[in-house]
Amino acid sequence: MDETLQHITVLAPEAVDALLGGAHPPTATFVDGTFGRGGHARRILERLGPGQRLLAFDKDPQAIAAAARITDARFSIRHEGFSHLGDLPQASVAGVLLDLGVSSPQIDAPERGFSFRFDGPLDMRMDTTRGQSVADWLAHAEVPRIAEVIRDYGEERFAGPIAKAIVAWRKERGPVASTAELAGIVAGAVKTREPGQNPATRTFQALRIFINAELEELQRALEASLSVLAPGGRLVVISFHSLEDRIVKQFIALHSREVFDRRAPFAAPAPMRLKALGRVKPSAAEVAANPRARSAVMRVAERTEVRP
Repeated sequence: MDETLQHITVLAPEAVDALLGGAHPPTATFVDGTFGRGGHARRILERLGPGQRLLAFDKDPQAIAAAARITDARFSIRHEGFSHLGDLPQASVAGVLLDLGVSSPQIDAPERGFSFRFDGPLDMRMDTTRGQSVADWLAHAEVPRIAEVIRDYGEERFAGPIAKAIVAWRKERGPVASTAELAGIVAGAVKTREPGQNPATRTFQALRIFINAELEELQRALEASLSVLAPGGRLVVISFHSLEDRIVKQFIALHSREVFDRRAPFAAPAPMRLKALGRVKPSAAEVAANPRARSAVMRVAERTEVRP
């Protein structure tokens, strides 16, 4: 990949302020669940005390290579997805930051296959060292399953015609192997589209989310955060589409209220586990400088005190 490709970190100062807010012990550990190219991590390290530390996660080997350039002894990284957050000890973390989705270097590298704007192999794996590529999956998946994935993960109303067109191409010409081929198939199957949106946008989003199990990983990480966050620790999540944001919003809402057991009306309610601290959108100035920030939503919650 061209190392000149740059990623502009979205909501960087707001996210770091939210993550580090509150009082934390001098030995506190913070987690950056999506290192990417280190935009948030470097800002966090600038503000940590000498005894505090930052642990990062990332599935992308290129992100791991970029992280190797950080020589700060307070920093470490794991070549794993952030769903491995649950491997950490209970109540051992003072803050968790999750910056979801795909980074600009990934999108802008044709060999990664994330974008319909460049012709390249139809890969889309976050971790190129393991797992099945989109091309591998489409080579064998049948129409109902392809349609289900494109509909559920892309909210694409033409999922059925797209799935049929993909399988018809496969039968006539062989497996769909490149991003240009897939984009062309989708364009032929989608008859109308919102102004300014490429017909392939939702299909590419759906296949990327599916092949990387992004929503399932997000759910596991959110649940793990309840265990690993110490009381007063912050959960900060930046999402870029409605499927992710809905999961985060509902998770915070669910755990931000006391739960009464209707089968035991006189029992004390289960305590709320999170306190919602707010929702932040990028400023107009940030969106003007970085159009990819326009759909971002940041939600912040704080782990409440655990009752005996």
